[in-house]
Amino acid sequence: MKRKLLIDVDTGVDDAQSIMLALASPDVEVLGITCCHGNTKLENVLKNTLRVLKVCNRLDIPVFRGCEKPLLAKKRSAADYHGADGLGEVPDPNAPSLELLQKKNAVNAMIKIAKENSGEVTLVATAPLTNLAVAVELDPSFPKHLKALYIMGGNTESRGNTTVCGEFNFVADPEAAHIVLDRFTCPISIACWEFCCMRSLPWSFVDEWFSRKTEKAKFLKEISALSMKKARSPEYEKEITAGKGFNPCDLFAMAAAVDDTFITESEQVNGSPSLTGPLPSEPPLTDLVSPSGCGDGGADGSPHARDDGARLHGAAGEETQGLHHQKRGL
Repeated sequence: MKRKLLIDVDTGVDDAQSIMLALASPDVEVLGITCCHGNTKLENVLKNTLRVLKVCNRLDIPVFRGCEKPLLAKKRSAADYHGADGLGEVPDPNAPSLELLQKKNAVNAMIKIAKENSGEVTLVATAPLTNLAVAVELDPSFPKHLKALYIMGGNTESRGNTTVCGEFNFVADPEAAHIVLDRFTCPISIACWEFCCMRSLPWSFVDEWFSRKTEKAKFLKEISALSMKKARSPEYEKEITAGKGFNPCDLFAMAAAVDDTFITESEQVNGSPSLTGPLPSEPPLTDLVSPSGCGDGGADGSPHARDDGARLHGAAGEETQGLHHQKRGL
């Protein structure tokens, strides 16, 4: 039986890579893609998602319009890394029409798809968690119908890529992240920022990956050029990733969802984001994941550990070789 996936994205460069990985996996069935604000404005996310599906000849997959802004936080973007349009500022003169979008909104679609495939759907969230938070508020039973939830987001050591202490997806909607980690009862696995930095892809791997003579490889190389240039800069390597290599963060979460044997080590913890920042200038978020039984408080002294026994896994190891699935699909 194929693994059923529902994907929630804010399609930037690494979201595109993760979608393409899912579509290249023969044992995966993508039931739908829901779109959210994040790396770029929602209108761009919708266009970008359709562009990716066009490259993969999979415009049959339903795409849904989701939340265009966070619950409470100030709207953010990652234009400096993904480009103003979210896909490296590489225009497509023959982009698919937005008329291909489904009429049903993303939140209602999530709930419907999960209920129609109860216990079978793995939800992969590589965007701010706004759509998921609204879904569980609208229908508290929604998480019970999911087989599992895989998230790219958060951090464990208060080391940020957007603010001093915050990872982008959680900073972009901290209240949504709090709701999801508090209310979702299905197994949750998180590829956090520090993990992604520790598992950076060697540039030799990336160069070989993008050098293949296929339309998909050409597309990936073009849309990734801006982010790769940024990632190769000495300042980025020193201040952001603390090391060399490419960090397609969303791709790691997707790889684990597609085939959980990619995960070589994980830790079961209780955790939740703190909504009070540790610094006066910091937004109200420090992403904290506390080991089970050790939830004495956040960096700011605020309690954050879940006490309901919900399973929260932080991926601690994932073999780069597993991503050859992506290369084979190009």
